[in-house]
Amino acid sequence: MLKDKVVVITGASSGIGLLTARLLSEEGAVPILAARSRQKLAEASSGIAGKHEIKVLDVTREDQVKQMINEIIADHGQIDILLNNAGYGQFESIVDMPSEEFGRMMDVNYMGIVRCTKAVLPHMLGRGSGRIVNVASMAGKIGTAKSTAYTATKHAVLGFSNALRQELRGTGVTVSTVNPGPIDTPFFELADPAGGYTSNVKWLMMKPEYVARKIVRFMDSGKEELNLPLKAAAAMRFYQLCPRLADRLTYRMMNKK
Repeated sequence: MLKDKVVVITGASSGIGLLTARLLSEEGAVPILAARSRQKLAEASSGIAGKHEIKVLDVTREDQVKQMINEIIADHGQIDILLNNAGYGQFESIVDMPSEEFGRMMDVNYMGIVRCTKAVLPHMLGRGSGRIVNVASMAGKIGTAKSTAYTATKHAVLGFSNALRQELRGTGVTVSTVNPGPIDTPFFELADPAGGYTSNVKWLMMKPEYVARKIVRFMDSGKEELNLPLKAAAAMRFYQLCPRLADRLTYRMMNKK
């Protein structure tokens, strides 16, 4: 049951983070929406009728992360779930993308998760309970052209999550990952400003409401991994079992950016 659970959500001012917060509020949970823009957070807050809070947070700032987590624990006495959702992508060929952008993307998408997780873990371990849900991506399982930087960050998220899950076994703290394919959210305004990729993958594009509902149910399930869309889960498994064959068979189909 999610009622009265305190759920911290990063990257919550729009898209999946915001929709998940709305659904959690409807379930009687207490979502804490965290994002960089105070204005966007205020706009997001106006659309949530139930109990919730907003926190201005830059996940690249360790001092801000620690301060936010400490404030929430002081105010609520607990953090039950951390949804590490903050992240962004840019799709460019490796020769065109500056090396600095690789670092910036890794700092947000991967190190942001590390900072938030490290900040909340002592509290969860002390209580002997807690749930960390990291939003990775289908890209973390299947690499595609023109997404070297983004794919690398999501591979890092999956590797971190899988290793941490083993480290925390028996502590009462669980670690799970969500691996969605393309979702119709503002993510693509930066990742694909020309719209070519989104046009090419319309058949696979998921509605954000569908993904948010799946995430909320997933939080309540205790399962370790959620792959979306469901029809892509088999393809991910095939790729991991036979990567060279899968590359040869799917190169043209996957090269949509």
